[in-house]
Amino acid sequence: MTGIRWWRLLSLVAVAVMWWGCSTAQAQQNHYTECRADQLDTGHAEATIHFKPHDEEFIRVVSEMTVSVPMEWSLARPLTFSTKSDDYRKAMRCLLRGQKHQPHDQEWRSHGPKVTTEDDKVTVQYESYAWIKSYKLIQLGPWEIQKFKGDTWNVCLKPPSTLQNIPWTKVTADLSDLKFSDSSSHSSSIENQSLTWLNQPPSHVLFDVELPWQRWWILSYDQSPWSSVGVAAWWVCASIAIALAAFYAQRAYASPASGMRGSGWRVGFIGGWRNEGLVRAVLQWALFSGTVALTLILLIKMPKLLEPRWRVLLCILAGLALVLVARPWSRGMESQAPDVRADEATGPDPDQRRQARAVIVTASTVAAIGLLVVLSPGLFGLSQHLEPRESLALGRTGLALKGLATVWLWLAAMVAWAWRFAREGGLVRARWVLKYDKAPVRWTVAVGVLLGGIAGALLWCIWKTIERQLERIYWLTDQSPASKRHYIDDRLIRFSFTDLLWIFSCSWFLTGIMLISLLRFRVQAQRTRPGHEQEQFSLGPNRPELVLTVAIFAFAVGLRGATFVGVNAQYAAWFLLNICSLVMVLVVGRKRSVLRQLGRHFYTQRLDTDKHRKELMAKAHQYRNLNHQAYLLDHGRATGITTYQLEDRLHKLRQWLVDGCGSKKCPPNQISVLDVALSWGPEDHWWSNASRAARLAFWFGLPASASLVFLNVRGSFNWTRILFEPVRIPEVVVSAISYQVAWAGAGFVLGALWRLLPGRRGTVRAWSVTVAYALPAGLVFLFIRLTDFIRLSNSGSMYLLLFSLLMLTILTLTGIWMDTATFSEEREFWPSRFTLLLSLYQVRGFSGQIALLLTQVTAVAAIYRDLVPK
Repeated sequence: MTGIRWWRLLSLVAVAVMWWGCSTAQAQQNHYTECRADQLDTGHAEATIHFKPHDEEFIRVVSEMTVSVPMEWSLARPLTFSTKSDDYRKAMRCLLRGQKHQPHDQEWRSHGPKVTTEDDKVTVQYESYAWIKSYKLIQLGPWEIQKFKGDTWNVCLKPPSTLQNIPWTKVTADLSDLKFSDSSSHSSSIENQSLTWLNQPPSHVLFDVELPWQRWWILSYDQSPWSSVGVAAWWVCASIAIALAAFYAQRAYASPASGMRGSGWRVGFIGGWRNEGLVRAVLQWALFSGTVALTLILLIKMPKLLEPRWRVLLCILAGLALVLVARPWSRGMESQAPDVRADEATGPDPDQRRQARAVIVTASTVAAIGLLVVLSPGLFGLSQHLEPRESLALGRTGLALKGLATVWLWLAAMVAWAWRFAREGGLVRARWVLKYDKAPVRWTVAVGVLLGGIAGALLWCIWKTIERQLERIYWLTDQSPASKRHYIDDRLIRFSFTDLLWIFSCSWFLTGIMLISLLRFRVQAQRTRPGHEQEQFSLGPNRPELVLTVAIFAFAVGLRGATFVGVNAQYAAWFLLNICSLVMVLVVGRKRSVLRQLGRHFYTQRLDTDKHRKELMAKAHQYRNLNHQAYLLDHGRATGITTYQLEDRLHKLRQWLVDGCGSKKCPPNQISVLDVALSWGPEDHWWSNASRAARLAFWFGLPASASLVFLNVRGSFNWTRILFEPVRIPEVVVSAISYQVAWAGAGFVLGALWRLLPGRRGTVRAWSVTVAYALPAGLVFLFIRLTDFIRLSNSGSMYLLLFSLLMLTILTLTGIWMDTATFSEEREFWPSRFTLLLSLYQVRGFSGQIALLLTQVTAVAAIYRDLVPK
């Protein structure tokens, strides 16, 4: 009896296996019958593959396939239907995929297939592209590209099953200048760096291509753990620069000459824990930012180091720690008199306690929401790996809450640090500070809601890109619910971590705010010293302040060029190059500056007090009037004055300059009183000159930023990135802001070094700052041309040139406006700023400046036209 039962069971198993095998074979047969490949025998196909190794960081491969099918094919007419119809997808899937159900996740399309009809046939043109940027198999149209050995890649033609038996009349491989070999030995011709096969079966189309050493090195480097060394080096350099900046800033407070009681080290570093100083905050940021950056890099390169659940937990706790360590309620030295010792400082006042409670409660509440999802995933229908198990809607709600909480905390951390740096550095208006102090809860909630809206917008971008990516990858394959669900859940799990990388990459804005705050902090500290009236009329930043100014230039302006080149490994080198470049330009140029040529004695005799400066402006006004009268006299329109009288008065102005320089130094003949006034600038203190120039450059730079952003988003590829990359839209916004920061930073440096740069007019000084940026750009340009190593070997160098010319144009306009602002008190005597400028530059000089400015604008327009994608 038992044997019979086992026999029956064995029979049932055999029948089941036979049924499964027959059903599989039947399915394959049905698919073959469904696509009716037997009706395509009279069709034909052509294929071309292009390798483009020069224009980008990775080699770009473009596939072009043209297939002509007879009208007798049962699916020929549906090819002409709407692209959204099921019949169209079915026909196109049979034509381009056949029996293959694998999604081509590395294949990109600028547009869909182009379908044209003739009398007896339908022609489909399908173009797609991909990049060789990993070791994965690349399925691109009818081609398969895979790594063979070393720097050699194997390329073969593997069309879908429906196109296996039709004639392939012509197949071409355009290899540019890459080394290649015909592995099949069936090619019809080899000429002009291309292979051609005529009327050969697909199995005979096979060749090997060798990557250039530059592209192979970049590919291997990106696949290795060493790829993060460049980013890590950037953060190390940034942290060192921040620490040095803090060291120089604290010296202004700790100097015995300042007359302040207490130690700057006590205020800024370890001592005086009640005293939350700006310098201490800067050092904390340097430590925490470097640590967090290295942690994120480690998690990127070693995703298996921690499970997604623990990675999210670490990110939430890190975000909360960054908010609390920032202590945005701290007032630092703002509310304390300089002569109050740290150990004499009282505790926080009631307003400060309310601010602290508002920030701590809000951040802790948001963190608790995220931790609830991570630590109790079952409440939201999630597994221990944060994957939805039962209710799909509930599980994705939990994933969204987790991601929103994490992103909100990191955004709040960036805002908290920015507020603290700006407030303690004196960059925030007193009216805003007073409003926050009076109603901290209201403003904390308002900022929290705003950050929640930004986090929600980022989540919306993620969701829309998920939909588009699904459409791109699975547009010709059956989207099974399981695979689609897995893809969506995986992207939602990684939502917070993906955005954290982008958010933290934007933290260089904090570095700029921090450096400006430190510089402002030092200037304010100097004004509290005895005898600070002499500092009010200083020629420019002293050595510690100059270090901060150079760092601002490198961070805000110089690193813009690194983004045009695009290899992370060179960020630190670019940073150091810009520092050295500005220092070299300043060392060489300051010897030729107008005020330096007059000597120290002239400064102490003619510029060290407000009274002396007013006398200088009066002499400059007299000099301009005398030159105007001389012009009228030469044209016979002057009355009541003779040439002798004019020469005598001009000689007296010249003698005033000579007497100011002392007996040991005679000023150069070409320097006049007007040149001295223009070289001093419109403000008394160099910081005020820098602030004014930064504002001017910011407004003058708006059209330039708009044009650069338009250039970055124009073109099919860039629009594809906007549609398919989750943080591409925020990146466009950040790029626009970064351009404005670059212009303002360049203007700030121009104003700060106004009295130290060579030239008698502001337009000449603009060249010095531009040259400081252009020198590293020129070195990179030569490196690109010689090695073809960095991406965008052609357009990248043109971008650098365009950015340099735009900077020169903006700074030229800023210099002209600064010159007119120097004599702003005389505006009442002139009908417009244009006529005032004409009186300053004279007719010949003014026409030359206008011609130079128009030349710059013309060059910018010509380069811009070449860079705009057709």
